[in-house]
Amino acid sequence: MDDLRNAVSDFAEAGDELDALVAGLDEAGWRTPTPAPGWTVAHQIAHLAATFRMATTAVTDPDGFRALLSRLSDNFAANVDAALAEYLAEPPHVLLARWREERAAAGKALAGAVPDQPVPWLVRPIPPVVLAAAGLMEMFGHGQDVADALGVRREPTDRLRRLVEFGVRTWDFGYQARGLTPPAVEFRFEVTGPSGAVWAFGPEDSPERITGPANDFCLLVTRRRHHADLSLTATGDHAEHWLEIAQAYRGPAGAGRAPGQFGRGN
Repeated sequence: MDDLRNAVSDFAEAGDELDALVAGLDEAGWRTPTPAPGWTVAHQIAHLAATFRMATTAVTDPDGFRALLSRLSDNFAANVDAALAEYLAEPPHVLLARWREERAAAGKALAGAVPDQPVPWLVRPIPPVVLAAAGLMEMFGHGQDVADALGVRREPTDRLRRLVEFGVRTWDFGYQARGLTPPAVEFRFEVTGPSGAVWAFGPEDSPERITGPANDFCLLVTRRRHHADLSLTATGDHAEHWLEIAQAYRGPAGAGRAPGQFGRGN
């Protein structure tokens, strides 16, 4: 129960931080292009609003969520566009209000979920605490796009541990997105949080290792920075390849970000 409560608190704090970036934008600000081709700040917030509405449905109405999934087409991009459309049709002040409503509803639903009772999600049922972590991953990635668009540098906190854990949990998604078979060796991840704490996962004697700062790890698995611009070290051929394909979300990988697009360490 405590872990879920903490995850919901992390989710709320991350949402408040992102909200602060967009709350004062005028109409031109909402139309600011982000690093995601064709997406403005409004697209990023609309995507999060739509995702959180799905999360609320998954927790509070599992049958309704499964029915929603059954109506989706095989065209991933078309499904995303359809989900965003109703939000993008709204003027910025309404989109802002709806993003807040969807975020609050998702947080309330997660807070009231039964911790050990999995809820349906896009690929398979997952515990509510993992769904909260998936929401954090979404806010981190799309929030980075917003921050980049607005020229804002975010200050990382140890709240990133939950996203690091999620990135480790989904370590094989990059292979699946490309139709590749994941290697039959467990990786060792040693990730250093902003406070200096080291978060370690996987066998200590693994020959395949990923080490480096937590913020860089999260930027990598959300594909918001190219690995060449991050202070991450890979040991082993499989680990080196993983840096090129890592992602913590299902669906097409997309082009990601180009080397040097933001400069090393930015």
